[in-house]
Amino acid sequence: MSHAKRPTSPHLQIYSWSLEMALSIFHRATGVALGGGALLMTWWIIAIATGPDAYDQFRMFMSSIVGKTVLLGFTFSLMLHLCNGIRHLFWDMGKGFDLEETHRSSKMVLLFSVMLTVLSWAVGYGMI
Repeated sequence: MSHAKRPTSPHLQIYSWSLEMALSIFHRATGVALGGGALLMTWWIIAIATGPDAYDQFRMFMSSIVGKTVLLGFTFSLMLHLCNGIRHLFWDMGKGFDLEETHRSSKMVLLFSVMLTVLSWAVGYGMI
């Protein structure tokens, strides 16, 4: 059997990383993170239903540095997934496929995700 020289499949080392590629990966990762956030919200609801001791335990965890970091990550995951999902809706309509528009919308997704996260935390802490 002769071995013909065929091109090999490109690997991650061949591709140059772009913002669009990173957002595609983050969109999937935030979907997984939202599953973890759903478990966190389930814990919250069960703690409320169980009674004051369980709810105090939940509040103690959420007021710790680890809890606030988890909540910040959940909030950012929610906002990034939301903004990127809206961009995907436009893509489903056939809009925004030009390379320049794709790069601009990627920047907008990141900007709006950060802005919505900051706004959510500002409203949650009563700053606004």
